Amino acid sequence: MKRTLLCGLLLSITFSASAQMKLIRKMLSEKVDSTRRASFMPLPLLRYSQEVGLEFGLAGLYSTYLDKKDSTNRSSNFSTVLSYSTEKQYNVTLKGDVWTKANAWHLIGEMRFRSTPFDFYGTGNQTLEASKDRLVQDQVKMMFDIEKNILPFAYTGASLGYEHYSFKDKEAGGIYELQQGRPGGSTIFVGLSQTYDTRNSNNYPTHGFFGRISYQYAPKFFSGEEFSGSQIKLVLRNFWSLSPKFVLGVNGIYHTVQSSNTPFYMLPQLGNDEMMRGYYSGRYRDENLLAAQTELRYRFSNRFGLVAFGGGGRVFANGDFSFKQFKPSVGAGIRYFYDPAKGLSVRADYAVGEKRPNEARQSGFYLSLAEAF
Repeated sequence: MKRTLLCGLLLSITFSASAQMKLIRKMLSEKVDSTRRASFMPLPLLRYSQEVGLEFGLAGLYSTYLDKKDSTNRSSNFSTVLSYSTEKQYNVTLKGDVWTKANAWHLIGEMRFRSTPFDFYGTGNQTLEASKDRLVQDQVKMMFDIEKNILPFAYTGASLGYEHYSFKDKEAGGIYELQQGRPGGSTIFVGLSQTYDTRNSNNYPTHGFFGRISYQYAPKFFSGEEFSGSQIKLVLRNFWSLSPKFVLGVNGIYHTVQSSNTPFYMLPQLGNDEMMRGYYSGRYRDENLLAAQTELRYRFSNRFGLVAFGGGGRVFANGDFSFKQFKPSVGAGIRYFYDPAKGLSVRADYAVGEKRPNEARQSGFYLSLAEAF
């Protein structure tokens, strides 16, 4: 009996080690899968902070082609984030980016249910670390865009969205109570968009241009002090192949919200894992956001790459724009391409921003799926 158990244990260890080695060899293989098969990449989430406690969960990206026979059909991607913390905070985010056959239709959707603490610093481009006020935000967000290919490379679309926010102030007498005081609200958006896209890939483009402008209007649908007004977003990107291994990309964004009484949670925010890396999202917020970045990408093999990036941006109130207060963002990162054929990657970036008087230099580390832009 003991011999049987010992043999079984040895066989199990041998099989497990063999399976792990096969997986490692597959992950490091330079061979590109040309079968256009679907792929899935899970990414565990585990982090700790005093406010949230121990947060654990899973992020994942599933990618497939709706027309595997057409080599020009762009990949459709579906991502999810599921996390929960010991302090009963949660985040459920589902996103979809779908390209139909012949890329005739482009569908974008997002659903988010989140309860999480965050720091509110007030509004404007020069907020202070000393003003930090701890809030707990409950958020529900639903958004759907549909675009139709009407001319070569051109897509015209319509959108519908719903957002709801509620807040709990953890520190009485702080800047939130003094400047805002709103417990939250709900908003419904309807909108139009126009896109022009000549990129050779929607995941890892090496050449081509992408431009999109969208307009959304929020009517006075709800009673009370809920937001009503309009917002405009302009996104521009261009990519150049400098050599077989080097790609240069540039990315710019302008986002404005216009209303007679815009609540702070609807204002554009500077800083996230895609644009103005290195800044705490929401540290700076105002009626307008203008930012740009450039990124040099070095893909030295099918599986691995390096990047260096830099940019600048700022938020500002209507009629208060100045280039003097632009904030810098500089950093670098590494890439692991788990699906080289589609150009899908896991990225790790570290970025630094400005150093304000009597404050530590702002910085951030990001572990994410897919490229920043």
